[in-house]
Amino acid sequence: MAIGDSFTEGVGDDLPDGQVRGWADLVALGLAAASPEPVSYANLAIRGKLLGPIVNDQLEPALALKPDLLTVCGGGNDMMRPRVEISYVVDLLDRVVDKAVADGIHVVVLSGGNPSRHLPLGSLMQKRGDRLAEAARETFGKPGVTLVDNWIDTELMQSRFWSADKLHLNACGHTRVATNVLTALGVPVPVGWAQGEAGEAPPRERIQDTAAYYAAYVLPWIGRRLTGRSSGDGRPPKRPELTEVVVPSA
Repeated sequence: MAIGDSFTEGVGDDLPDGQVRGWADLVALGLAAASPEPVSYANLAIRGKLLGPIVNDQLEPALALKPDLLTVCGGGNDMMRPRVEISYVVDLLDRVVDKAVADGIHVVVLSGGNPSRHLPLGSLMQKRGDRLAEAARETFGKPGVTLVDNWIDTELMQSRFWSADKLHLNACGHTRVATNVLTALGVPVPVGWAQGEAGEAPPRERIQDTAAYYAAYVLPWIGRRLTGRSSGDGRPPKRPELTEVVVPSA
């Protein structure tokens, strides 16, 4: 089971049919490839969600499906608001962990990749992200929990891993995160991922300091904030039921 926002939904890893893939889909494929038994996977993540709605709307449906493994990542959209309490974010994540572990579910808590060097007001995001990552390290070192700290993955900070909006990972970046998760779980990474077979980075784009970048990405984001809208409004979860993962033939 995967719960979260755009990071877990897979935004930035676009497929030819207009759908998105993402690291959680790739982790499911990796788990299925390594398992002698069938592996089922569901993903309730919806882009644009704050952590409060993620916990309130996604946690109980996820637990009701009685998974063996639950991944959770959230708080990125909270961090982009004018004010955020780091303790509030950590407490909500801890609520997810405690409820899942109490049900006998192993929890993977992820931090997102660090986009701060590519973004306007990146220094503010860096400070907030550093504080959240530090608090997560202190809080989630407990039995039944695996912490995957993508925030400190310096290679993932490189621009080749990020999509044109510089906020979401591209296919190559999502593959990098999936590799981090499988490695943390002690699961073999499928052959070829290191060579980019699971996702290839597009040509480097440097539009973030231009009028085109602000028109395409920044101004629409500001417009949604001013009107109380979210990019995920009206969107259903991408994979609401546990369904068996089909591993492509070699």
